[in-house]
Amino acid sequence: MSNLDATTDPTGLGFDPARLARIDDHFASYVDDGRLAGWQVAVMRNGQLAHHSTYGKRDLETGADWTTDTIARMYSMSKPITSVAAMILYEQGRFQLKDPVSKFIPSFADTPVYRGGSFQAPMTEPQTEPMRIWHLLTHTSGLTYGFHNSHATDAIYRNAGFEWGNPAGLDLEGCCDAWAELPLVFQPGSEWNYGVSTDVLGRVIEVVSGQPLDVFLRENVLDPLGMVDTEFWVPEDKRDRFAELYFRNPATKQATKMPAPSLTTKPTMLGGGGGLCGTAADYLRFTQMLMNGGELDGARIVGSRTVDYMTRNHLPGYADLEEYGRPLFAETTFDGVGFGLGFSVVLDSAANRVLGTEGSYSWGGAASTIFWNDPAEDLTALFLTQLLPSSTYPIRPQLQQLVYQALVD
Repeated sequence: MSNLDATTDPTGLGFDPARLARIDDHFASYVDDGRLAGWQVAVMRNGQLAHHSTYGKRDLETGADWTTDTIARMYSMSKPITSVAAMILYEQGRFQLKDPVSKFIPSFADTPVYRGGSFQAPMTEPQTEPMRIWHLLTHTSGLTYGFHNSHATDAIYRNAGFEWGNPAGLDLEGCCDAWAELPLVFQPGSEWNYGVSTDVLGRVIEVVSGQPLDVFLRENVLDPLGMVDTEFWVPEDKRDRFAELYFRNPATKQATKMPAPSLTTKPTMLGGGGGLCGTAADYLRFTQMLMNGGELDGARIVGSRTVDYMTRNHLPGYADLEEYGRPLFAETTFDGVGFGLGFSVVLDSAANRVLGTEGSYSWGGAASTIFWNDPAEDLTALFLTQLLPSSTYPIRPQLQQLVYQALVD
């Protein structure tokens, strides 16, 4: 899917058009009352576009509308793409999921594990289980993010210059070596915690392939799928399509522009965990490749069994994130949701308390973006906006309930 103007009659795809309109009505209110600047939503079924709309502005200052070809920061929606890229190399026999990360990044052989104490004087112990590639793909590595503000190791990351960005001048290799010196939250494989695992995975891709991450992604995923607007930067000739970034001003409750890198040139740090920018049309090419079992329009990216393997729950004991993981935010629950290789996976929609289907897999980005694929319903939904952080409003569960209530077949 690349032409977002070519919608199919939703009735023939099992949707009630009037019920689909509820999606637009609901999220239009987010713009009308100032909570969001603008957004874009797309719903596909059976490989056809059933619903697509845009609303509001990509830039409140200039008044530029959010258009079909608006480029957005994908942030953590980069993670599924990087995870698929790693599995391309796995399919070639270039590494095993059980391989220690230190086989490719030697500095991780001696990464300490937090045991107690403060961020200023942490007590640590050696790894009892080596950090493995599987741990990176499942976020069970013990790596973290500085912006969590929930553990002493998060503060250690912030103190080292890792919060919403990285220390100036460090490339991906340098960041990995720096992270390898900071304590892990827990012993690898013992819990789930959201962090820089996928960025480290991107460095593994570089070492194994012998190519910079952007080149490997371009040659093996982006170009084969025709994702022409997806990259780690936005060239000057596309800059006018780039959406501005916003946050909720606590005083006015309004979406307020925040400073953000222009990204008009290639960044020093190629973050496979959160650095890609792109369009809805591009990302739908990626989601449809997954829905088709790893192939789209004659371009096979990975095998169908690999897609199936990535989108099943890999947490030990078939646990969900609520019992095995550490919550991303205090108000977020993951009952009935597991995690695969780069994707969350619905295990029990009743336990999750959101209308949906078991086996659906998804991920979102820090700027309140989200996608999910539902193989049982042959359904894809995608929502783009640019509001940090993603916990500001319950956009994701609201979108899910609004999409599923529109199905009537």
